Amino acid sequence: MSQSLSPLSPNSLIERQEQVTENPVNEFFQETVALTKRLFIQLQRRPSTLVAGIVQPLMWLILFGALFQYAPEGLLGEGVNYSQFLAPGVIIFTAFSGALNAGLPVMFDREFGFLNRLLVAPLSTRFSIVAASTLYIIALSFLQTAAIVGLSAVVGAGLPGIAGLSAIALIVFFIVAGVTALSLGLAFALPGHVELIAVIFVTNLPLLFASTALAPLNFMANWLKVVASLNPLTYAIEPIRYIYLNGEWSLGSIVLETPWLNLSFGASLLALFAFDVVILLLIQPILRRRFA
Repeated sequence: MSQSLSPLSPNSLIERQEQVTENPVNEFFQETVALTKRLFIQLQRRPSTLVAGIVQPLMWLILFGALFQYAPEGLLGEGVNYSQFLAPGVIIFTAFSGALNAGLPVMFDREFGFLNRLLVAPLSTRFSIVAASTLYIIALSFLQTAAIVGLSAVVGAGLPGIAGLSAIALIVFFIVAGVTALSLGLAFALPGHVELIAVIFVTNLPLLFASTALAPLNFMANWLKVVASLNPLTYAIEPIRYIYLNGEWSLGSIVLETPWLNLSFGASLLALFAFDVVILLLIQPILRRRFA
């Protein structure tokens, strides 16, 4: 006995399409979570990466603190010990180094063919690949920052209040977001991991020594003062240093005196935000060409 099929009304067709097609925002969120989870699973299988990322900055803090333990009193300012001065530099340089290495897992995925599988997969947007890598690096940077802040308090640098810790987290987020985007852009633009490692090697330490991480501006040669005043790391280090050295601070507090102008706390944050925007604009053509 045949059974007649009733035609579907337009409303029922729309309802079925809505059931099949999920919200793009939800799909992007689910894809990003899944890809981020994959990175943490890799970290769980190779925990030495996390251990080294925490132990190394702590060694910097201890060894450099001991090296300058008997520095002349007042060399860095009245009542300032080198642990207080050094802690902000170690926080930012550690976050910077981790973010600069963010492109290596993507580069290895390229070379082993996993990235090509992702690019042909039915993702709602391939930018979830970039978002997952960024979230992963930000999470690791916050773990490292917490460890450094804790040890800094033990060795005599003090512990900022809730507002200070929140400001430190925001600054770390700004520097990590921008440098991670740059590293990911290089991972898609460079031909292989050898070239990326070469860029990391050439960039890492010079930017450290051309910043105020280890010494104030007035210790530097005039040409190095100019370079350090243009270095994004300096704009991240000095606000954190001001938090460590001053019980009270505000967005209007002057945190950096450059050869041409004085920058307030708020201006430093705006400079870091502008740095992130510039990097994102620079890598957009690379990502679009790669994800096309």
